[in-house]
Amino acid sequence: MIKIVVCAKVIAGELNPFDECALEEALRIPDAEVTVVSMCPPSAKDKLLSLTRLGVKRVILLSDRVFAGSDTLATSYILSCQMKKMNPDLIFCGRQTVDGDTAQVGPCLATLLGIPYLTNVMKICGVGEKIECETRFGKEEAPLPALLTIERINTLRFPSIRSRVGEIEIIGNDEVGADVRRCGLSGSPTKVLATFENRSGKRKCSFIDASEFCELLEKLRNSPRHEAEVKKCETKLPSVWAIGKEVVEKSEQIAEKVVLIEEREPKKIAALIREGKPGVVLFPADLYGRRTAPAVSAMLETGLCADCTALETDGEKLFMYRPAKSGNIIAKIECRTLPQMATVRCSEASDNVIVAGGAGVIGQTDKLAKFAHCVGAELGASRVLVDRGGAEYSAQVGLTGKNVSPRVYVAIGISGAVQHVCAIENAGYVIAVNPDRNAPIFEYADYGIVSTFEDFFEKTILR
Repeated sequence: MIKIVVCAKVIAGELNPFDECALEEALRIPDAEVTVVSMCPPSAKDKLLSLTRLGVKRVILLSDRVFAGSDTLATSYILSCQMKKMNPDLIFCGRQTVDGDTAQVGPCLATLLGIPYLTNVMKICGVGEKIECETRFGKEEAPLPALLTIERINTLRFPSIRSRVGEIEIIGNDEVGADVRRCGLSGSPTKVLATFENRSGKRKCSFIDASEFCELLEKLRNSPRHEAEVKKCETKLPSVWAIGKEVVEKSEQIAEKVVLIEEREPKKIAALIREGKPGVVLFPADLYGRRTAPAVSAMLETGLCADCTALETDGEKLFMYRPAKSGNIIAKIECRTLPQMATVRCSEASDNVIVAGGAGVIGQTDKLAKFAHCVGAELGASRVLVDRGGAEYSAQVGLTGKNVSPRVYVAIGISGAVQHVCAIENAGYVIAVNPDRNAPIFEYADYGIVSTFEDFFEKTILR
């Protein structure tokens, strides 16, 4: 029998959706003994109780005052202490939580345990002495024991009618045995200094008729693009290491000297950092960076701020800004250990056009693709459309997808959630199409068209 531990987090009374998918994948593996481990406050007990009806053998709640306020590295350390007592064959984590969106705990936890890990798993193909998967990187495998981070690839089953509620084991640090100096706020290398309402990227919208779209698009293709304001630092850091060419430009904004390091595996980067002792290291917030940077931070026992959209410095410390709470707020964060590390969201300006669809085009993605082809545009998508199977993850734009900066971005049927619009603020021009004139997307658009996709399609492509 194979022993699987699923790490799960309860957020606002609900199981993190990525963790739901991880649990469902574990339950689908034949002859598996599945245990759920959750590090949460006692208030999570009721939700965790419902998991006992799904065929889970044990549900363990790690709860202690000394755990409160732990950042991703401290959380990973506490979980690693518990995992060492359990010795599972496999550990499943959701790709990320929807409140933090860091995607750090999985790689950090695996690194602290000294086991291999695969991230962004789309399908589990087989389990034996090794586990074989399809991931965002392609076909990959790892020997057991191993850790996987699971994408949103399934739906968690419902309990059977005859199933009974089991019991939850509540464990404090007396049993976990974590070093309290590495737990909680005091043991966390990253610290939130302040939070602000996220109001970046807003524009002045002019409403037009759908029949004007094609002429407007051609005009904007040949117009000077709007350039996002770059916040300049009066005082810069002496030097910053940039892991990969993508983060060089961001690094130059805060440092007198930028040392470019080629992308490579975590152990080699950690060795270089130990030798070179840089004060600041920046990674790209792409698939590579999200898989690599957390492992490096665990190896060096230093803090890591994920998905930064802005950086500033006083010449000594690095201050990092990132969206939180699904993008509704911006958090200002510092790293209290060296090196100070961050993954940075980057997007290169281009002259292309992107047509992105949201909930308003569900069931009409073929028509959306035709529309994009007719206007000579690339396809993009909101998280809702990707989650509903209407587009590939590679097309997803947003906090949990990619940043884009085309000359023209056309948002069709997208409501305008902050987690989406924070990724398009560097677009030259934004045109929004939505039947609701009060939709938030219009606050982030240069031009607005109040229309359903069906009517818009008829007045443009079929006219």
